[in-house]
Amino acid sequence: MKNFTSVQDVQDINALALEGLSLKQSPFSNKAIGENKTLGLIFFNPSLRTRLSSQKAAQNLGMELFVMNIDKEGWRIETEMGVLMDGDKAEHIKEAAGVISQYCDVLGIRSFPGLTDRNADYSDHILQSFLDFASVPIVSLESATRHPLQSLADLMTIKEHQTNAKPKVVLTWAPHPRALPQAVPNSFAEWMNQADVDLVITHPEGYELDEQFVGNATVSYQQDEALQGADFVYAKNWSSFQQYGKILSTDSNWTITREKMALTNQGKFMHCLPVRRNMIVSDAVIDSPASLVLEQANNRTFAMQAVLKSILESN
Repeated sequence: MKNFTSVQDVQDINALALEGLSLKQSPFSNKAIGENKTLGLIFFNPSLRTRLSSQKAAQNLGMELFVMNIDKEGWRIETEMGVLMDGDKAEHIKEAAGVISQYCDVLGIRSFPGLTDRNADYSDHILQSFLDFASVPIVSLESATRHPLQSLADLMTIKEHQTNAKPKVVLTWAPHPRALPQAVPNSFAEWMNQADVDLVITHPEGYELDEQFVGNATVSYQQDEALQGADFVYAKNWSSFQQYGKILSTDSNWTITREKMALTNQGKFMHCLPVRRNMIVSDAVIDSPASLVLEQANNRTFAMQAVLKSILESN
């Protein structure tokens, strides 16, 4: 694996997920592979799980690492090409990417969309700039359009808990007070389309995802109907793609409750965290034995470890 920015970078997602689960059982068995190697983590926006799990994964492999929060440390970075830099941005992303990649062997980049200009966000300009100008492999720690590390951890979690060969997986929109990106649902749908699952996406009208991510999934505007017989229920809010970045609904009828989960096939509840309790999901569900949210978060470490191991072995 050269880079890890989407499911397209992975030759075999099942093999990678199984590698992650194997590393979970023996996390320190490959420490020699990271000796004298450095992972750089660059954050253009805040993180909890991604930052800590990536640091832990690197340490498990014997790597050194550094972390930089661009929004709080260093110079403000200009990301556009061909501009007159006479404002408050002192460093261009072209030099920044070139310099940083001289200090590490693998570079992780996290950026968020602005949710005002769809074309700009869906160009994934910051991530693409590092792919263009860095000289080391790039791992996406979440971009404007995708969160592949989360999706790999989600696939690992499903594999751990599935009870039949082709589980029904429902990705459901849920209400939220703020406009959120489509990155997690985009990426989850993209990965599930390549997994051996029956994927259903349910949301109110107006919350359709970009067709390139929906793929062959069944789409339903009726949540209760979609939840019937589900083995896994993945709740996530996202803002509108068509009316880009807009909140079109905060309908509490879409909150995942005990009554909603009763429609499933003793289904398991999933969410990437952080989660708005009693808005996305009720306390009764997230605190129940059906909840896998902490297991998903735990699997983030071993998802990153599997990715780093693959990249180090390939490069």
